[in-house]
Amino acid sequence: MDLLKELTQPSTSIPKEYLALSKQEMEDRVKQIKLDLGNALFIPGHHYQKDEVIQFADAVGDSLQLAQVSAQNKEAAYIVFCGVHFMAETADMLTNNEQMVLLPDMRAGCSLADMADIYQTERAWEKLRQQFDDSILPLTYVNSTAAIKAFVGEHGGATVTSSNAHKMVEWAFTQKERILFLPDQHLGRNTASDLGIDETEMAIWDPIQDELVFTGDVQKIKVILWKGHCSVHENFTLNNVDYVRKEHPNMTIIVHPECKKEVVDAADYNGSTKYIIETIEQAKTGTSWAIGTEMNLVQRIMNQHPDKHIISLNPYMCPCLTMNRIDLPHLLWSLEKIQQGSPINQITVDTETASRARLALERMLERA
Repeated sequence: MDLLKELTQPSTSIPKEYLALSKQEMEDRVKQIKLDLGNALFIPGHHYQKDEVIQFADAVGDSLQLAQVSAQNKEAAYIVFCGVHFMAETADMLTNNEQMVLLPDMRAGCSLADMADIYQTERAWEKLRQQFDDSILPLTYVNSTAAIKAFVGEHGGATVTSSNAHKMVEWAFTQKERILFLPDQHLGRNTASDLGIDETEMAIWDPIQDELVFTGDVQKIKVILWKGHCSVHENFTLNNVDYVRKEHPNMTIIVHPECKKEVVDAADYNGSTKYIIETIEQAKTGTSWAIGTEMNLVQRIMNQHPDKHIISLNPYMCPCLTMNRIDLPHLLWSLEKIQQGSPINQITVDTETASRARLALERMLERA
């Protein structure tokens, strides 16, 4: 994949006339196009998307789930992925060559995935191998670029999700003495801690300083955490938890494991997006919940469960800015360009990168 080429290709800026349309007119046009294209069109929508987009999604889920559903859909010639760049990459790698994966807005990236690039990773790996020889296995969160997934696949590692991170870290330790966990330090730390690994056995790799951050005997290191984080989940704090405990003493707190360890430890429950959604669905009527995850999703859960008292753990939290890049005008524009026979913003991963990245995905899926 040549990201620079994708970002500079013609027609990546939405024409101004789309921004002047009324919501009703855009919705009507999207509905008609969906009818016209039928099974040739498939729209996966990530949980963090706006409702104005989610209403038209053929499937709603997390990033890997949507890529898998896209791959299972052999009829769709056009997969208009309402998520972010790395998700569309994964969909392209798992779908067939006749299918076209499109991203309505090329600015829809992921700050977490952007915190580890392949050049930083290769430099880090060289230095770590010099220090620890062949004792390290790389794991990467699916919230990473195709190039990172390919690197991990090439070196015997696997991808992980927030749902199966425990299982995959346990597997990794059957393969090697140590793991390098990319790119989210918080998910890596929380997972390792749950599995009984002490924080004194965890180190940080700082990709900016290009160095291992650790005090103590380096031979005791079991987990090397890439210094990356989700810009949304890192903004939940212990002060947020303390406020809820004081103002809503009967409220249950549930957070995503991309939050800092002290927040996860102070919460009542933590788990993946799917886990959070299912926990609230199964909760008794009248129960009270504070949820520590992306605001679009929290608001949607609140609307879907009026029988429960639900708030955001941080009421001043903004929705994920990059997820919010895809809006109704961009979705309509993307669909109309398909209808006109000139699709835009196609996401493609080169054959070699895709082949190596699939190794990492397959190692996970075999154990999921």
